[in-house]
Amino acid sequence: MIWKKIADLILKNRLAVIIIVALLSTFMGWKASQVKLTYNAGKVLPVTDSAYIRFKQFQSKFGQDGTALVLGIKADNLFQKDIFNDWYQLGNNIQHFKGITAVISYANIYNLKKDTVQHRFVLKPLITHKLTSDQEVDSVRKQILGLPFYDGLVLSEDHKSTLMAISFDNKTVNSPARIPVINEIMRQAKAFGDKHNIQVHASGLPLIRTVVSDLVSHEFALFLGLSLLITAIILLLFFRTGYAVIFPVFVVILGVLWSLGLLVLNHFNITLLTGIIPPLVVVIGIPNSIFILNKYYHEFGVTGDKMKSLYIVIEKVGITTFIANVTTAIGFGVLCFTNSQILMEFGLVASLSIMATFALSLVLIPVIFSYLPNPKPRQSGIKDQKFIQYFLSKTDYIVQHSRPAIYIGTAALVVVCLYGMSRINVNGYIVDDLPKSSSILSDLRFFESSFKGVLPLEVSVESKHKNGLMNLATMRKIEKLETLISSYPEFSKSLSLIQVLKFSTQGFYGGNPEFYRLPDGLEQNFILSYAANSGKNGINAGGALKNYIDSTKQTTRISFQMVDAGSKKLNSIFTELQPRIDSIFNPKNFHVELTGSSVIFVKGNNYLIKNLYESLALAIFLIGIIMWILFRGLKMVLISLLPNIIPLIITAGIMGFFGIPLKPSTILIFSIAMGISSDQTIYFLTRYRQEIRNSNKSISQVVSDTIKETGISMIYIATVLFFGFGIFAASTFGGTVALGILLSITLLIAMITNLTLLPAFLLSLEKRNKKAEAITEPLADMEAPVL
Repeated sequence: MIWKKIADLILKNRLAVIIIVALLSTFMGWKASQVKLTYNAGKVLPVTDSAYIRFKQFQSKFGQDGTALVLGIKADNLFQKDIFNDWYQLGNNIQHFKGITAVISYANIYNLKKDTVQHRFVLKPLITHKLTSDQEVDSVRKQILGLPFYDGLVLSEDHKSTLMAISFDNKTVNSPARIPVINEIMRQAKAFGDKHNIQVHASGLPLIRTVVSDLVSHEFALFLGLSLLITAIILLLFFRTGYAVIFPVFVVILGVLWSLGLLVLNHFNITLLTGIIPPLVVVIGIPNSIFILNKYYHEFGVTGDKMKSLYIVIEKVGITTFIANVTTAIGFGVLCFTNSQILMEFGLVASLSIMATFALSLVLIPVIFSYLPNPKPRQSGIKDQKFIQYFLSKTDYIVQHSRPAIYIGTAALVVVCLYGMSRINVNGYIVDDLPKSSSILSDLRFFESSFKGVLPLEVSVESKHKNGLMNLATMRKIEKLETLISSYPEFSKSLSLIQVLKFSTQGFYGGNPEFYRLPDGLEQNFILSYAANSGKNGINAGGALKNYIDSTKQTTRISFQMVDAGSKKLNSIFTELQPRIDSIFNPKNFHVELTGSSVIFVKGNNYLIKNLYESLALAIFLIGIIMWILFRGLKMVLISLLPNIIPLIITAGIMGFFGIPLKPSTILIFSIAMGISSDQTIYFLTRYRQEIRNSNKSISQVVSDTIKETGISMIYIATVLFFGFGIFAASTFGGTVALGILLSITLLIAMITNLTLLPAFLLSLEKRNKKAEAITEPLADMEAPVL
């Protein structure tokens, strides 16, 4: 009854409907024009997570980490005059760029001098001008090699590689303003490399995030264009008329505008995930128009009355497509319950966009076609394709006569794939999604081999009382901790309060490298008093000391660089480290925290894996409830869920056998696929139920008719989805490629299980149930779309 009223409302107020949709779409289009790319790392951990809270507290004390872009070169003649001078000049030029706070390289470093008059330390640049002779360069080389503070930081252990660390201010690094700065840095670095025939490597989180943002922007347009092109071609092949191509494409374009408008209305930006929502809207939204048009053409062929046919379309197909879109939206919507901002944004906007596109299709397609000429006698040729009819006849024969083979074959495949699941590697990398051919990856490998990486790892050591760090015993413990962490090949030499104090001791003794050590008990008061008097130009407040200890002298930071070893390896290391850290610092008196952007990534990856498992379980539960509401009975719920769960198991097995790791981008596949594949189950069971209620045929005959009739639409759905999601294989991001390919495979397998396993289950009920018990009365007058 309600859908009859909806049909009356739409078709009796066609002009008003067009005006309302036009006004809303204009508003959404205006909002869509304001959409922006994100320039921050997405918040994966919820803001209430303890690790995230402590990370923010760390940043409030010591500033944001991961703000450095690094340039690196390798050459046997690093200290050749022209190379040294040009590297020095490059650093000086970059130092004057807006948004750059510091530049450190082997040609732009500072030495610590003792001012005996003022009783303080003063940081002075080692080089203040270009060097004029090889002798000067050699002299500087000896001075640099006599400063252990920089060894392993700006010069590799073999002294054949060097890096330049370029620090951005927080405002620039988290905004579009960083892009022109990075572009100019890269341009000048390339000019240096071309001049000296040296490859200049570049890395660091600001550069990685900029490259990812550029790729997201490019792929946003690419996938939207590809999805529209592929669906238009399929529509043309299927309907063979321009109207049935132009207007469904027009509707999904409006859906895309609405999806972007929803992003802006929710104050979200385009990320790697939300950037794929527009092509998803196209791929998932097109079948709505197809079902509506198919029913329209079918009814017009029966009645010859255009308006009556459109009334029937809304009344009969509306409820079925509505529920199908609800199950699809559930697959995305459950991501909102992960409490991860990046997944919540994706799940919320995707689910709302799917329902909005459904509403646009249900309203606009009937209204638009009510103004168009009557359909021609033959609007579709796909149902007459002999190979499809042959395929469905063979499928029906197998279902009718080989059910044991279907069950045994499915069970055997599930067992094999369960073994494959056991081989799945749960692992994620910070630069995981970048293409293997990307220079970012090869450059990162350079820094990992020469400097043990450039990704930030921070360690916070907090005493539980004020001034608790300023005693020699505690400093010795911190030094022991630094030695412990640096002993792992994944972590670099430390940069810390301890290293600053060692540098200070060396400076106190006239720069003698033999004194690069912590001050002993007799020296400590002298050296710390020098440090305390150093002021803004020294190493105290406003200088280096402030960067490594808070004002209460209760918390200090230890900074490392690390390789992108993967979440699996790092989880193992962090687990191994914790008891060793506790053996150095008694947890009753100190709190030692591994933190920083890299640690937050690893913990975020762990959090997502755990919560996405829960999201999949929630999706299955919610879809199960919908199936129970529609078809009633526990048996029917199991029958409807199993054909969609088995493809997930098979896909997981494929991942295990082919070494595709389980990570946030790949585990998304399962809840999304569960929501989409359930549509086909609804279409099949809806048609089956109609035949059971309205005919005196046996269950075997009803199943046979349903396979041959609904099977055509299921094949078409699978075709659209297979090629629609297949476009993501063109992505440069490994996670997006895996998402597209595995979703395509999963949905194709789901079509097969819904055409074989589902009817086989129904036939198996025939022996146990009477026809009247096979299906209860429906809650709504649903009708399955038939091609």
